[in-house]
Amino acid sequence: MVGEKFQKLYEIMKRLRVECPWDREQNHDSIKAATIEETYEVVEAIDQKDFNELKTELGDLLLHIVFHSAIGEDNKTFTMEEVIDSITEKLIRRHPHVFGDTKVNGTKEILKNWEEIKLSEGRDSILDGIPKQLPSLARAFRIQEKVSKVGFDWEHKEDVWKKVIEEINEMHEMEKIGDKEKLEEEMGDVFFALTNYARFLGINPENALRITNEKFINRFLYVESKIKESGKNITESTLEEMDKFWEESKLKLK
Repeated sequence: MVGEKFQKLYEIMKRLRVECPWDREQNHDSIKAATIEETYEVVEAIDQKDFNELKTELGDLLLHIVFHSAIGEDNKTFTMEEVIDSITEKLIRRHPHVFGDTKVNGTKEILKNWEEIKLSEGRDSILDGIPKQLPSLARAFRIQEKVSKVGFDWEHKEDVWKKVIEEINEMHEMEKIGDKEKLEEEMGDVFFALTNYARFLGINPENALRITNEKFINRFLYVESKIKESGKNITESTLEEMDKFWEESKLKLK
């Protein structure tokens, strides 16, 4: 049934590429921003634990996979079948403990084998394949995850925290010197070290910061609504007034 439904979706996409002027005019570049947007909408639905919305957003993302594949077929660069074959073969090749005779003793060995297999596929570095377009916080996390899989990692969480403190102190020293370029570099080191500490705690820093952003937005929206109720515009209110409602929002909004 899944195969039939997928075939129907792909046939619809192929028809749109012939009969709809807008769909026919699109290329990989013209829809890539929308592809990214759909990916973030999937993440948002997961964060909100709205599984009905997640179902819908996954459908939208699947549409983009089909759309790019149809464009590839029209351009004679690749086909939908080749896309499916590529991921199917990759999954089998990178899971020799499932589809082969390799024996493993847990997830750590599986992840190490995964990186070794990728290197054997022609990559020059285990860092190859981390998209430059990833948000910097997420990219730092992936870099640290990757190198840790081959043993390039701290042994103790406490040492990672000491590194965070060390980088913060170096940032403060550079602030005193007044070298803006070096200060920016040192602040980046703080973020990188803190990201590493989050990894040791089992926390994805991108997710953590996204939660904090939403929390701040909700609290500030509360402040704005209370200021409006008092008959003022937010630009006319004092810091003391805003602080009062901010503290109130922390009690009322969980």
